[in-house]
Amino acid sequence: MAWRTNLASLIKAGGRWRWLPVSEYSSLPPVLNNVCSRRKSTAPEKIVAGVVCGTNGRKPEDAVDKLFSPEQQASVLHVLNTASDKELEAFRLLRGRKSVNIVEHRKKFGPFQNLESLTDVPLIQYKTAVQVCNSILCPENGRKKKSQEKWLLGKFIKPAVERERLKAVNSIVSIVFGTRRIAWAHLDRKLQVLDWQQAVCWKLTNRIYPSSVYLEEISSVISKMPQADLYILEKSGPSIQNTSLFPILLHFLITEAMLYALLNKTFAKDGQHRVLSMNRNVVGKHFDLMIGDTRTSGRELVKQFLSDSVLKEEPRVFFPHGRIVQYRQKVLKDSHHIEELYDSLLQAVAFYELAFGKGSEVQ
Repeated sequence: MAWRTNLASLIKAGGRWRWLPVSEYSSLPPVLNNVCSRRKSTAPEKIVAGVVCGTNGRKPEDAVDKLFSPEQQASVLHVLNTASDKELEAFRLLRGRKSVNIVEHRKKFGPFQNLESLTDVPLIQYKTAVQVCNSILCPENGRKKKSQEKWLLGKFIKPAVERERLKAVNSIVSIVFGTRRIAWAHLDRKLQVLDWQQAVCWKLTNRIYPSSVYLEEISSVISKMPQADLYILEKSGPSIQNTSLFPILLHFLITEAMLYALLNKTFAKDGQHRVLSMNRNVVGKHFDLMIGDTRTSGRELVKQFLSDSVLKEEPRVFFPHGRIVQYRQKVLKDSHHIEELYDSLLQAVAFYELAFGKGSEVQ
């Protein structure tokens, strides 16, 4: 078995979280869309929860309702009476137990008849009720969503890249290299495979190759790669604590550095990175290929992609019809010698789906 397969168990991943796709539009749930669209021209100023008292000095039973117009009350009540607990969590003040309490109160006592009845829900008092109504009428999704999107993108794409720049990307080349091969997959924004192949470069031995050999080999491979807006490299390598694997670690670092330098030809002109990195285990977690801290082979998943491209009208990945047979034969014939080929395709698909949301085309 190739070095690459044996090294899988040595690549450590921090934590056991799983990445969730970030939708391009990061919008509110469908049940809330109508409310927010109606608020574009009539959105009220944010109402501060002051103390509203009747003539007897006590807070009247409809204190919350008096702060909002009948149209605003109807909009808020529509959300409170129709949204699920998950949809209610779209509003910051209703995350956690509050959204669950609203749904449970609705099931037990029926739909909310007025805004004041919101204060009957556990954990929601008068001031919180007013803030919740404001939040539903004027959702704060501008700057906070942008910073959250940037933070999420920065978790799996290095160096950091702005979402606006990603929206202008028409195609990417995903590159994965091991101790003997470099593979690449060229996909456009519709997840259509434009090119997918690999090249044998090295036969790693106990000695270290001089830099000139790396330069010649990698330059030769890059000359075969298609042009793209971005190049995505797999970030992986054995633990530096295992000194016996130092030659392999050095090999990965030299290869990565040369790919960065040779592919980033325009960086000096505009200061924009054309080469980005994705962690190997991030891709593994996206496709549920992890067993503990070890990433398993993506062969079966790639075979499924190929089959779906023929059998389904809207497959997850589109392969050119004239090359599907060739790809399938290669997967069946050389199944244990093309792990880099599988990984390059999976990395490209994961990049698009994580950056723009699973199954959604970049607009």
